[in-house]
Amino acid sequence: MKKKFIIILLDGLFYCDNYLDIVPDQTQQVDLLFERKDVAYTALATCYAYLPKNDGVYTSFMTMSDEITTPIAKETDGVRIMKGQQSASNPKFGLWSGWSDQGSLWEGIRHCNILIENIHNVVDMTEQEMNSWAAEAKFLKAYYHFLLFTYYGPIPIVDENLPISATDNEVRVKRSTVDQSVDYIVQTIDDAILDLPVRELSSNDLGRIDQVIAKSIKSRVLLYAASPLFNGNSEMYSGFVNEDGEHYFNQAYDQNKWDLAKAASLDAINAALENGVGLYEFSSTPPNYEDEYEESEFLRTLYDLKYTIVDKWNSELIWGNSNPVRDNDWWQMQAACMMKNPSASSVEAAWQWIAPTLRIAELFYTENGLPIDQDLTYDFQNRFNTATVGAFQNYQAQYGTTTARLNLNREPRFYSSLGFDRGYNRTWGNLWQLRMKKGESHGRIANSDDYLITGYALKKLVHPDSEGDGYNKIVTYAWPMIRLSELYLNYAEAINESTGPNQDAYDALNAVRERAGISNVEDAWGNASISATLNKHTTQDGFREIIRQERLIELSFEGNRYNDIRRWKQAEQYFNSPVFGWSVDETSVSGYYNITQVGIRSFNGPRDYFHPISINEITINPNLIQNLGW
Repeated sequence: MKKKFIIILLDGLFYCDNYLDIVPDQTQQVDLLFERKDVAYTALATCYAYLPKNDGVYTSFMTMSDEITTPIAKETDGVRIMKGQQSASNPKFGLWSGWSDQGSLWEGIRHCNILIENIHNVVDMTEQEMNSWAAEAKFLKAYYHFLLFTYYGPIPIVDENLPISATDNEVRVKRSTVDQSVDYIVQTIDDAILDLPVRELSSNDLGRIDQVIAKSIKSRVLLYAASPLFNGNSEMYSGFVNEDGEHYFNQAYDQNKWDLAKAASLDAINAALENGVGLYEFSSTPPNYEDEYEESEFLRTLYDLKYTIVDKWNSELIWGNSNPVRDNDWWQMQAACMMKNPSASSVEAAWQWIAPTLRIAELFYTENGLPIDQDLTYDFQNRFNTATVGAFQNYQAQYGTTTARLNLNREPRFYSSLGFDRGYNRTWGNLWQLRMKKGESHGRIANSDDYLITGYALKKLVHPDSEGDGYNKIVTYAWPMIRLSELYLNYAEAINESTGPNQDAYDALNAVRERAGISNVEDAWGNASISATLNKHTTQDGFREIIRQERLIELSFEGNRYNDIRRWKQAEQYFNSPVFGWSVDETSVSGYYNITQVGIRSFNGPRDYFHPISINEITINPNLIQNLGW
């Protein structure tokens, strides 16, 4: 049997009523746990068990942004957060205290510390093995601190567990500053790297931490630390101080932080490339319904993009969560995204109610690799009007049908990610022509709550061979925690913020664009016949906007957008507007292709930039200072 990581959670074994970091009064059980390697392995698996399950519809960070929405009857906590339905008395997505199927990350950190402190007691392990396992736990401890930092800002640092005899004052830990939190996370990752294997490629150990993973996450940590939310943010947090008057957020911008992010990103890229990581290219035999695959560069690009996510342990995946939602669990993300098969006898695992928003449909580039409002050849003003699909658009939508102009002449990532009325979908092992008006095969049936409220379907996360007539027929894959394309984008952003645009930054961005099937940034923005803002990429401000849009497109629906927009301090701009879609309860072309409001988004800055710490936690530990506004 393969050792799939995160297989066992030791329910209650280390349970403790006290705050954060007390060693449980179960010393004998701990000693027994670290007697032999096979038993200690369970302790290591428990350290991994706290990784968030982003492929679960009710635990995914992806639902916490303006990327998707759902019918009211199907709302997730992520959607409710975006509607302003968050409170300190009942926090949602509570990584601090735990919720739903997600344990508290402080518990995860405690398990990591227990392993680090006891692994060298195991008698049938080599010194190298013990050091390596301890390094894995160190990295996971750092990563859990980073996740807490991302969503709560400055956090307590729990580097070691306290004894049961610790005083109340010792237990009631205080929050560290932003810089202290980042320094600790980075230093712990660096310490872990020293004893980690360079690259873990054994089929039995996929998903276990190695140097390439650790360096890649370090790149993300330092990128976040250099970003406006955390770097010199006196605008929001000049009054956020501890009991000694020390600012939690550094008040002065530090340019050097971008230099650190740049160096870490380049180091991670080099480590990845040296160890076989590369941007994904589909190399399998295409399905028999793709008769024109070999002749069509467009179709080949679609498969490159599609399988980048769903091909298990592919070459671009640096780190994947090797504990996906179990095959028979009803709350798999794929089930919520999968469109129904009208000819199937059962569609129990095809819910079709995770719906990308109209805003996201507008986000993707034109076929020329430019934003839709910047491409002189694209009819931006009439994008919401309808058009008949021409012969040259046959790979985009069904020839001779009517769809929105917005859905035509777009880049390949649009078509690999989104399904739309009269477009195509590759699923159930077949090629479907989508019919999404009310009463049609993929539209709303009567008053059912299983429908795509915006008129767009999310294809990116659904494996083409998944079938929705049973949860065991959904083809699972390791959820992408970080991919090589992100490292290229990290590097381009860090260079631009450090020195302004240069060829290294262009090359990093172009690596992602080339795989996406669009022209490089110099050719797209430097062409006077198509670019409305000629040579925008040559200025720091202009290239910043380009990098950010590229990132939002490339990493869409992977759980990054919410954090990226927050770290750029743009949440008020993005998260405070209504949610729009097509009129999906209409049956005619003229009725369906009218824009309608389908939801709201509410963001109260600066309060909502960070989640509230539960009132219960602050009651337990009065030394904790609540985030501003809560």
